[in-house]
Amino acid sequence: MVARPALFGRLGGAARVTTVSASAGSGKTMLLRSWLSEAGMAAHAAWVPVGRDERDPQRFWLGVLDALRRTTAGSALVGTLTAAPDLDGWTIVERLLADLAPLQDRIYLVVDDVHELDPEALQQLQLLIMRASPQLRFVLATRHDVRLGLHRLRLEGELAEIRDPDLRFTLAETEELLSAAGLALPGSAVAVLHERTEGWAAGLRLAALSLAGHADPDHRLAAEFSGSERTVAEYLLAEVLDRQSEQVRELLLRTSILERVNGELANLLTGGKDGERMLQDLEAANAFVVSLDTSRTWFRYHQLFTDLLRLQLRRTHPGEVAALHRAAADWLAGRGMAVEAIRHAQAARDWRPAARLLADQWPGLYLDGKTAVIHELLAGFPTESRTVDPELAAVAAADELAGGSPAAAERYLSLAERALASESRPGQAQLLVGIVRLLIARWHGSLAAVTEQAQRLQEAAEAAETTQPGLGEELRALALISLGSTEFWMARFPEAVRHLEQGVALARRIGRPYLEFTGLVYQAALEFFRSIPLALEHSRRAAELAERHGWAEGPAFGLTSMNVGTILAWQGRPEEGEPWMQQAERTLRAETEPADVLAIRSLRGVLALARGRDADALAAFQAADQAAERLTEANLMVHGNRSFLVQTLVRLGETDRAEQVLTGLSDQDRDGGQMRLGLATLRLAQDDPQAAIAALAPVLDGSAQLPWQGWLAQAFLLEAIARTALGDHRAAAHALERALDLAEPDGVLLWFLLHPVPELLENLPAHRTTHAALIAEILGLLAGHQPAPSAPGPRPLTEPLSRSELRVLRYLPTNLTTPDIASQLNVSPNTVKVHVRHVYAKLGAHRRAEAVARARDLGLLAPATRTHPPASAAALSPGSGDAR
Repeated sequence: MVARPALFGRLGGAARVTTVSASAGSGKTMLLRSWLSEAGMAAHAAWVPVGRDERDPQRFWLGVLDALRRTTAGSALVGTLTAAPDLDGWTIVERLLADLAPLQDRIYLVVDDVHELDPEALQQLQLLIMRASPQLRFVLATRHDVRLGLHRLRLEGELAEIRDPDLRFTLAETEELLSAAGLALPGSAVAVLHERTEGWAAGLRLAALSLAGHADPDHRLAAEFSGSERTVAEYLLAEVLDRQSEQVRELLLRTSILERVNGELANLLTGGKDGERMLQDLEAANAFVVSLDTSRTWFRYHQLFTDLLRLQLRRTHPGEVAALHRAAADWLAGRGMAVEAIRHAQAARDWRPAARLLADQWPGLYLDGKTAVIHELLAGFPTESRTVDPELAAVAAADELAGGSPAAAERYLSLAERALASESRPGQAQLLVGIVRLLIARWHGSLAAVTEQAQRLQEAAEAAETTQPGLGEELRALALISLGSTEFWMARFPEAVRHLEQGVALARRIGRPYLEFTGLVYQAALEFFRSIPLALEHSRRAAELAERHGWAEGPAFGLTSMNVGTILAWQGRPEEGEPWMQQAERTLRAETEPADVLAIRSLRGVLALARGRDADALAAFQAADQAAERLTEANLMVHGNRSFLVQTLVRLGETDRAEQVLTGLSDQDRDGGQMRLGLATLRLAQDDPQAAIAALAPVLDGSAQLPWQGWLAQAFLLEAIARTALGDHRAAAHALERALDLAEPDGVLLWFLLHPVPELLENLPAHRTTHAALIAEILGLLAGHQPAPSAPGPRPLTEPLSRSELRVLRYLPTNLTTPDIASQLNVSPNTVKVHVRHVYAKLGAHRRAEAVARARDLGLLAPATRTHPPASAAALSPGSGDAR
């Protein structure tokens, strides 16, 4: 290790961002590691290397969070986050900004090999740089300049840059390096070596290895050492290899195909026995071999060294490369290292085994949020394999759907189904096809298609259990949860209960918390129709699981929050339910499944009714009705929402509009149980209790069914009001008693807030009721019930933002202009202007600062951090496209 204090000072200087941009072998990583070590920065710096499997947004940001949590200041601020299918890098950055808003102590985020990042992850990194607390400093190492738009930072003195010339070793540093390597060269030889390598770190290290122990290093340097960096590197590599024993040379060449190697794998590829000892010796000699664990069992080679070794392997053993990849693939697959195994099988052009491996691993990769890895692995197959192999075609369909291309997913599914006849593992292939087809049907909102695909998936699951008992448990758990959640929306409750229970139990057993969480969410929704206390218990369990893993911003947590908020509203506790409903609304996107949008909007209306905010309730029910238009057929929420819509219009005195809504329905819909409750409410408002009783009769005798007993409590309450109006007090008391019977088990008090009848309750003879305590609770609730102020807090969005609109919104707290934002997002300025107009309209804002403030109130943007100095803030505008 050679100390380089001048460079260390620049790394820890005043600049908020430091870039180390230099070629391979220039010593970037060694410089950063030595700086952190020498400066005692371990507790204050988060080190994030970007490898092949960490380049996509989710994997990269999970690595950033983990590294920040290991710092002293970050450990108290940055929350835990577990990989999940629907985690979005932009959302993770927003969450990180919120976590670090109170940061007081300086933290360095050191990212090595930034050039490997996915373009979207680079955009997100730039956004973090622009909006982070000034206490968060960035050190970015890259082989070449990347799009981070930092040119104005340079002008304002906020950007420090270290480049190839800065990393070149001085003559004195060259002498120190050679001395540390045990080479006692005369000054003239050191000068020649420094001149010929131009201080290039990798060249000096290779030269030190080559010259160690040579009889006349001075002469060899003068006679043979010259040329370009690449030529020098290849020459010196040959020299280094020649100095090794035959065993070591073969080990280095044959294992160069690997991304990482251990002794057992090295022995397999070389036929030797001492692989681990040789690797440890090479690492001890600093021969471009680095251990990856504290026990020194796994190693990797420096990338430049790897490239040169692979070139030499192709030159010297051209006929053995495929066999080496094949052997590595078998060994890695047998030890659960599937992604590496697939890559080696592809390198060996063993397409069928590679396809089998990917199909087997798809559920786990999907649940771990590795959609980018799946996409990359698929791209490694020839087009023909993706079209004739049914399992691979099914995985390709899932990949297309994840990328927002349902039409392309449909094409791959058709190919998969045509190839199923010749499939040797039909159970797995059919389950894969069934899951993806079900997801597509839900994406389209077609209840008929969902019903058909759910039935097919159930049949495939049952057949697979019989014909392929060894089927992967992750795939079975995913199928059961997908099936149960779909059956819930189809109101096939008994089937949904069975499949969800099986899926949750299996997910818990195999350690898949995201699947367990998703199943609990839908179990809670199911229990709402059977037992509200049980629904609340399941919801709280799901919420605790989500909080533990950091999933409080995802769509599934939105449904959990909605469940809890709704239950509290139905129980007459709307103020407790409000924060839960706000959390649910924060997860909404314009691209969210229409059934979920409908549910959250409708239940927001229920909460608003419970709070006495009838105008807000009407807006929510109307928004839910618009979401229902995206459904091909009505689901179980549609009729309930329209019934509430009619009742809210009645509460607002707009009986003519309520009548129009009912008239616009088909006879079948108008005769449904829930719509009859809306009709009865309207007739009572029109002083026609006899017509109200006629509307209620089919509901009360069971011929017009309701999805939940809680609605039946409203029917009897409305009958009690109608009978009272007709002077039939005995029948009214009987109906009221039945309403109380139905309301008490689950504590459903909402109807008594919407249709207050304190006189009826007070006049109910005490000796004839078993609900004295419940009546006292209702009367107390009515006595203290006041309509909430019109705007006590942030009003929910009338229409959810799209992902593109939300992405633009996240740039609004910066000083970037519209063209600047367009440049960062690779879209036209006109597109950004359109998105901004939509954002303003949906937020009810007219200016940029107003939109940002409103978005922060709604939890869509992180709180403001401590203000940057004005010059620094102005500096954060994108430039011509480099990190220079």
